[in-house]
This record gives sequence, C-alpha cells and structure tokens, in this order.
Amino acid sequence: MRLFVAINLPPETKHDVAGAIEPLRAAAPELTWVREDRLHLTLKFLDEQPEEMVNRLQEALADIAARHRELIMDLHGVGAFPNFRRARVVWMGIEPEGRLELLHHDVEIVCHELGFEVEGRPFRPHLTLARVKRPLDEPLARALARAAKTIDFQTEVVVHSIDLMRSELSYSGSSYSTLVSAPLRSR
Repeated sequence: MRLFVAINLPPETKHDVAGAIEPLRAAAPELTWVREDRLHLTLKFLDEQPEEMVNRLQEALADIAARHRELIMDLHGVGAFPNFRRARVVWMGIEPEGRLELLHHDVEIVCHELGFEVEGRPFRPHLTLARVKRPLDEPLARALARAAKTIDFQTEVVVHSIDLMRSELSYSGSSYSTLVSAPLRSR
C-alpha cells in the first residue's frame, strides 16, 4: 500500500482554495493540477508499505494525537518550488506555526522509530496545487508568476486530526482514502 500522513481540509476550504486559484489554472492549464478533493497538507510520505504497517502506524498516530491539541492553520500566498522560473511544484503556503512544527516533528520521530528515513529537507508546510512535468518556457513561467501575484486569498483552518492516507494510482490519476483518523485533543 502507498501511504502518507496528512492533515485533511474541510470540503468547503478545498472548494474555496480551488476557486481562488482559478487565475493560476487559466495562466497554465497544461500543468498537472491537483483535483479539489485531493488538497491536503502532507506531514510524511511513507511510500509503499505492507498492510501490517497500518496497525503500527495507527497506534503511533493515536499516541501523537493524544499529546497535541487542535490547532489553527493559516493558508495564504502562492509560490513554486524552487521558483516560478524552474517550477516543479506550485503551492499555497501555510503560515509556519510552532504547534504545527511540533506536530510534524513528532510524526517524523515516531516514523523514524518505525524504520522510516527522516526527511532531510526542512518542513515547509504547503498545499500542493500543481505539479510541473516539463520545464516551463519563459513566457509561461512569467504568466504563472503574474497570476500568482493576483491571488488574494487567506483562510484559517482548524486542524482536528492527523490522518493515515492511502494513495492508489490509476490511469485517471491517484485516489486517496483515509485509513486512520487520529483526533487531536479538543482545544
């Protein structure tokens, strides 16, 4: 099973984000845009795992969730990794917040204890909006960067749980399903 740990967004927030980024889609329709129902914050990608790992992860995530209170994520701003000229991913930012950083850290530590490698890159919370399969030509990169500057969207999301997700690949793209939802402590 292809697994990852995520923070899922409420459907209305996904809808609002999808509406707000329409200028980006219009500027670069050839990018691989993430479908509205698949928008999420990835905390840890776990790749292909045997089915028995689900129970171990369920226990680990429940333990983490019991130590963390619900928190608020502030979504705003659009950018690209590494930048719009050499874009590989177009993203919406999530304001760095101490409690979110600590939650991510605890997920990394517990996953490391279960045998997963620690992510070598710093945690940069974001929603992936699109993936860029081929290098963008300069006019398209500029158009995308201009469109990004027009996005004036900001919203807060209350994080109620961390979720173990399964990703199933198919010809029509990947589909996600929640295997385990570990509720954070109430505020």
